[in-house]
Amino acid sequence: MIAIYDTVARRLTALAPAVLPTLARFVFAAVLLVYFWNSALLKIGPGPLGFVQPSVGAYAQIWPRAFEAAGYDTAAMSWFQWAVTVAGMWAEFLLPLLLMLGLLSRLAALGMAGFVAVQSLTDLYGHGGIGQPATLGAWFDRLPDGVILDQRAFWVLGLMVVAILGAGPLSLDRLLARARR
Repeated sequence: MIAIYDTVARRLTALAPAVLPTLARFVFAAVLLVYFWNSALLKIGPGPLGFVQPSVGAYAQIWPRAFEAAGYDTAAMSWFQWAVTVAGMWAEFLLPLLLMLGLLSRLAALGMAGFVAVQSLTDLYGHGGIGQPATLGAWFDRLPDGVILDQRAFWVLGLMVVAILGAGPLSLDRLLARARR
């Protein structure tokens, strides 16, 4: 029985570098790709310059307290706040796309994990999640109903699989690596 277990374990270990990153990218695309792209679409401002002139909702989502203090006037926001808002909008389009394609995957996964961290901090501090246990979540409790920490820990886990192991065999990264050889 132990010999069978060891044989199965060795085979699974050998498959892990190919299966885990491919599966992590697939699950990310299946579960979060549309979520992030829809969020990014809401941030595009009106007209052809919408990719560099974010919507009012973009500032409200990313800088809720500062935007309220500015009287919901986009012109009152600083250059830095504009740059962060535009970068966040572009990141919500580009990083998930790179992950889905398996292109620059490790960098995209690290960038996406950083994005999720900033997103979570904004939700907790900017939108008032601190002090509300049902919103914040609690690790090692008996309930899996926490929204932010519990859920986003799983998001980052999948991203770290890609950051550490790479994109897997079904990726543009692998295709480009073969072409360089």
